[in-house]
Amino acid sequence: MKTVVTTPQLRAALAADRAAGKRVALVPTMGNLHDGHLQLVRRAQKLADVVVVSIFVNPLQFGANEDLDSYPRTLAADREKLFAEGVQYLFHPTVDEIYPAGMAAHTTVNVPELSDTLCGASRPGHFTGVATVVTKLLNIVQPEVAVFGEKDFQQLAVIRRMVADLCIPVTIVGVGTARAEDGLALSSRNGYLSEEQRRIAPRLHAILQECREAIACGFDNYDELEEHARAALTEAGFRPDYVSIRDARTLREVTPETEQIVVLGAAWLGQPRLIDNVTLNLNPSQDWGMLVAG
Repeated sequence: MKTVVTTPQLRAALAADRAAGKRVALVPTMGNLHDGHLQLVRRAQKLADVVVVSIFVNPLQFGANEDLDSYPRTLAADREKLFAEGVQYLFHPTVDEIYPAGMAAHTTVNVPELSDTLCGASRPGHFTGVATVVTKLLNIVQPEVAVFGEKDFQQLAVIRRMVADLCIPVTIVGVGTARAEDGLALSSRNGYLSEEQRRIAPRLHAILQECREAIACGFDNYDELEEHARAALTEAGFRPDYVSIRDARTLREVTPETEQIVVLGAAWLGQPRLIDNVTLNLNPSQDWGMLVAG
């Protein structure tokens, strides 16, 4: 595995691979890799001949009071994990490499509507930071396919819309959420949880599942379900940000035409803000995976 820190170095290396007819996949990450990230790598390896994993803690997507400085950085351990998985390239650029003139003067990419709701409402500017850095990484690597986790459901929706709107020639693939045995979605921020908080944390997923099961049984008062879920989170020890039932394709309100719903939740548990989601297919004859794979 080669570790590359500049755009010219990476492009030169990939040019040789492309000249040999090899297909390239990108897995963008912020490091502190866990098995969820490695599942993305394994999917990428099935889809391409060469896998590039980027590790870049993107300051543009962090708010003023968020955890940029304390975000876990574990490059040595990450490198070992990627080497063991057989990754060809680790792209680890500096902030100056990505934003050479500084962030304030840098062109940004904004995806309207999708970026302003749910997590976007709680973290203004977050998805502009995400869309900007992902656009840059896609342009630097120019992969045939890029792989993202479905735990960050809204982020994946933003990236799909951005790629479609900007005519970026890449296939975006989502991979299902990796979970611990007790159902907690794997996340780098789980490391912030105390022992007691870690015991409580799986309740977020369980409460979202309860909403899904109620809908599957025919309950369609979504406002009442959301209110009940927020109350259950509070009772469990969380500070809820939101629980919202949306159309999984558009992230708008559910309509009679909705084919799949997503129940999304975000809540603080002490310092960490945890997110999760569950989906329910309302039209079993449709293959949702085929609908969203591109």
